[in-house]
Amino acid sequence: MSTKPGSKTGGLVYSTQHGKMCPGCRRPLAECVCGKVRPPPPPGETVRVHRETKGRKGKGVTVITGVPLAPADLVQFATQLKKKCGSGGTVKDGTIEIQGDHCDVLVEELKKQGWPVKRSGG
Repeated sequence: MSTKPGSKTGGLVYSTQHGKMCPGCRRPLAECVCGKVRPPPPPGETVRVHRETKGRKGKGVTVITGVPLAPADLVQFATQLKKKCGSGGTVKDGTIEIQGDHCDVLVEELKKQGWPVKRSGG
């Protein structure tokens, strides 16, 4: 086993005492402090994706609501989604707004990441 800084060493991924372990901070997933592994969404929480133009002089944005993350994590999550779409956006009042019509791309991306997602609106 190498002790050089930056070298990859094996880590504990499962413990019979604690269950699944976080590969980043090596704590049980319920006690993870590094945020590398996102816990599964609570049952019944559905993420909604829709397109909106109201109050934006006809310019469309894709709005994502219902993501149960802390504000700091929500900003980081929005950054990932904006990079996926190649577009700008913001986080306002617990919702993610991404410039342009990217509903289909975002629904597929959210499904890949394990979120229960529905497209709302027209």
